[in-house]
This record gives sequence, structure tokens and C-alpha cells, in this order.
Amino acid sequence: MKTMEVFDPAMCCSTGVCGPDVDPALVQFAADLDWLSTQGVMVRRYNLAQEPGEFAGRPVVAGALQTHGDAALPLILLNGDAVSQGEFPPRSRLAEWAGVKAPEGLSYTPEIEELVAIGAAIGSNCESCLEYHVNNARQLGIPEEALAGAIRTALKVKETPARATRELANELLGAAAAPHAATSLPVVQAGCEPSSGCC
Repeated sequence: MKTMEVFDPAMCCSTGVCGPDVDPALVQFAADLDWLSTQGVMVRRYNLAQEPGEFAGRPVVAGALQTHGDAALPLILLNGDAVSQGEFPPRSRLAEWAGVKAPEGLSYTPEIEELVAIGAAIGSNCESCLEYHVNNARQLGIPEEALAGAIRTALKVKETPARATRELANELLGAAAAPHAATSLPVVQAGCEPSSGCC
């Protein structure tokens, strides 16, 4: 399996697809990488602001930064070898490097962009972003059922790891409850709303 690694410049989140003014190039690139991952390519992204150790620990990346500074980013490696730097290349080039065929006739419209941004807003828990992009989508004439579908899909994807974590918590609490039944914590139920704490 081929591996494509993207070393991004410092961005506010893992993809840069957040906030009220999303760069369309970042939205397109994120969609292209998602597509590439469905073609049997392992895709990994690293953000300079969040994972500086990944940059310092890779000689080819560290060397590019020493030579070109931030202009070297984003830096893209395919199986460890640099294939691009300083730009977010189009899907056709990503496909060529990875040795897969890019679909023809694909059009990334403003309507699709807003639906992608709605999903990203839900994934990043950004309420202002969600409100902004839903309003934009309505102004573009996107039907309410399409908006509802995008939101349902985003919530489903987002809730999958939460459900897995909840199940693990129940397993751990269940295992701990046997020898300490009197002092064990209650099993976590789906939909609980804690009265205090971080959430």
C-alpha cells in the first residue's frame, strides 16, 4: 500500500477547513485526500502548529524547512520521498503520483463546498461556522433535505468514535464493578448529560 504524507503549515485545525472564511483551496484539497484514501492509499496529515515533532523527526522535511523555510509547506511525501512542496496540488496530480485513475467530469461546485464545510463545522464543534455555512447554503438554494442529509452524515461520522469510547468505558466500569460492587461507578448511558466537568 502506498502512503502519502502531507506536512501542512501551521493551521487552526488539522485540515484548515474551519472558521467563517474557509479557503476553497483547502476545502478542495481535503476532499481530494479523502477521495485518495478510498482508492487504497494511506493518507496522513501533520500540522506544524500541532505536531512539530513530526517535522523535526523527518530529515527530508527538516531539510526542506531549513532550505526554504515556511515556503516549503505544504510538503508532500509519497512512500517517504518528496513529490511536491509549497502548494496544494490538484486531484489529478495526487492520483498520478499515487498511481490511481482520477475520475473524469468531477466538478467541485459552491454548493458541494458548503455541504463539505457544514460537515467540517460539525466535526470541529464550531457553532459559528455551522451557522455561517448553513446560511450560505440556503442562500445558494440548497434544499433543506440536502442540508439535513449532510448534517445527519456528519453527526453519524462524528458519533462513531464517541460510541466506541462509551462502549469501552462501560467495559472498563463493568470489569471494575465486580470486586468493588459497593463503590463502583454507574455504567455510562448513551445521551447522559454530566452536570459538571469538562463536557
